Amino acid sequence: MRPRPASLLTLTVVALRLAACTSGSAPPVYGTLPPFTLTAQDNTPVTADHLRGRIWIANFIFTRCPDICPALTQRMREVRRALPAGSEGVHAVSISVDPDHDTPAVLQDYALRHDAAGPDWTFLTGPSETIRALIQAGFRLALSDNGSGAAGIVHSDRFVLIDRALRIRGYYRATDPAELDRLLADARRLLAMQSPG
Repeated sequence: MRPRPASLLTLTVVALRLAACTSGSAPPVYGTLPPFTLTAQDNTPVTADHLRGRIWIANFIFTRCPDICPALTQRMREVRRALPAGSEGVHAVSISVDPDHDTPAVLQDYALRHDAAGPDWTFLTGPSETIRALIQAGFRLALSDNGSGAAGIVHSDRFVLIDRALRIRGYYRATDPAELDRLLADARRLLAMQSPG
């Protein structure tokens, strides 16, 4: 018995998706991050060049966040545990969107309280204008602050995958399990590649 045309179409779509998942093809490039210099939770400077040569995942949080930031930190912790760490693994970078409050010492305390301390997870702060420009022009994400304190800060819930050449390779909604699965798959593809590409 021959399959109906609709069945053939379904089988073709499934086969193409399976081939894409197993082909090892890299995720697309959405842009390249500009040079930047920020400060880590241990009070050391971190530049774009410090992260060049590594695959990393960025997200955006602030320690006075009244709602979503602890959940974003938990999701990042789960992603980190699902991926290889170390110099050949995936690094996590959480950038404060409330840098006037989030000093290195405040970020260090936040990391410890949220089981997020360790050499493969960096929390960054710096001048407000530097962070705003990096998020809006570099990561191409929204950020607003109406000046009314923590409740007035609105920022993205996206995780951003960055390759060894500082290129953006994907955006993923951290509150969506399917998006996090896609992030894990894309990160593993980049790890499997011998050089950025």
